[in-house]
Amino acid sequence: MRPLPRAEPDFPVKAPVACDDASALTRPRLLLAAARHGMVQYRRDRDLARLLGRVPLPAPAAAELAELEAAAELARRAGSPLWSSIRHVDLLIALLSERALLAPMERPAP
Repeated sequence: MRPLPRAEPDFPVKAPVACDDASALTRPRLLLAAARHGMVQYRRDRDLARLLGRVPLPAPAAAELAELEAAAELARRAGSPLWSSIRHVDLLIALLSERALLAPMERPAP
């Protein structure tokens, strides 16, 4: 028997997540879609206390969440058995939500 040919998806496998002005990270589309849907139910006090153990201001929270998310991404790519998809999505939800809070503050005044 011949092996079946590998089917290539007809959609992009990864989608960019901007990490700062200088660079962009790529994450699987499913992780980002789950995080975007979860942003609707994000509550800073509850979620940051659970993820970080405290509720810092948005800028320090975003920096710490970015580090934790980067570690989760490395674990995912390495195929680590310690990687948790639930925690990774939770980190992305918090990170995207905190960056959304910072976005109006970073825009220059006209």
